[in-house]
Amino acid sequence: MTTIDRLMQADRPWLTDGGLETWLFFQQGFSAPEFAAIVLLDDDEARAALRRYFDGFLEMADRADTGFVLDTATWRGTPIWADKLGRSEADLLRLSRDAVDFARDIRSNWSDRVADILVNGVIGPAGDGYEAGTITDAKTAQRIHTLQIHALAASGVDMISAITMTGIPEAVGIARAAQAEGLPSVISFTVETDGRLPSGDLLGEAIEAVDRETGTAPAYYMVNCAHPDHFRDTLASGSGWPSRIGGVRANASRLSHAELDEAETLDAGDPLEFGELHHELAALLPSLRVVGGCCGTDHRHVGCVSKLLHRQAA
Repeated sequence: MTTIDRLMQADRPWLTDGGLETWLFFQQGFSAPEFAAIVLLDDDEARAALRRYFDGFLEMADRADTGFVLDTATWRGTPIWADKLGRSEADLLRLSRDAVDFARDIRSNWSDRVADILVNGVIGPAGDGYEAGTITDAKTAQRIHTLQIHALAASGVDMISAITMTGIPEAVGIARAAQAEGLPSVISFTVETDGRLPSGDLLGEAIEAVDRETGTAPAYYMVNCAHPDHFRDTLASGSGWPSRIGGVRANASRLSHAELDEAETLDAGDPLEFGELHHELAALLPSLRVVGGCCGTDHRHVGCVSKLLHRQAA
């Protein structure tokens, strides 16, 4: 049985990390263009910080006796970002491969304590994660993302996850690219305060459209980069499609994407409330498999989620 099979058959959610980029840049004082944590893999101090960061979440998984989805720091690694990051396309792909090696080394260090650790190759949007984007057809999206997905696959990831997707065509293209590499995929949509994607699509309609266009290629879907209040009612009123949502990585803040984009300080919200809200979400999501956090969240937030969902002191 593969690691992804064990995740899909788990009787309670696995853990993942929190808001890696906001933790690095707001809490740890690192800097990089375009919120691109991937370029910090060339910085020894940042690599040490990332190792401490993931070690803290893996300690939670150890205490909760559950599996862990270990992300690669590759959200801004698609070659289309090369010019803005001051890197060549080849160098960005080299960093994606390095990110997988880094994640696999962390997994090796924890394999005697956390039995199931899935190395998850992260793909970010070709445009801004807070805006609808300009990719209007799946074929273009597949072409744009194939190089990075191939690099991640060749380096040994277990799964591909498209994080902070803002529209349907890009999600379809990434799912098809992962399928071409023989890898399971996860599509994670972000939503605005009204529960709709930045493209204006309803969350349920987006999930159904990607399933229809890819032959249900994604292993499951997620929602990330939105506060639970922004999508809880949408889930509660949904029919059928909420069963396809297997993961939640919410923001700590109730601010809109536009407000977060302008924010100069980090809104960490209330970690205890964050945990309680996830306990409510779990009741709406019968197929929930992965829980963690997104912007503004850290070990405190995910610890509170684990305490409630795993019924142990996190």
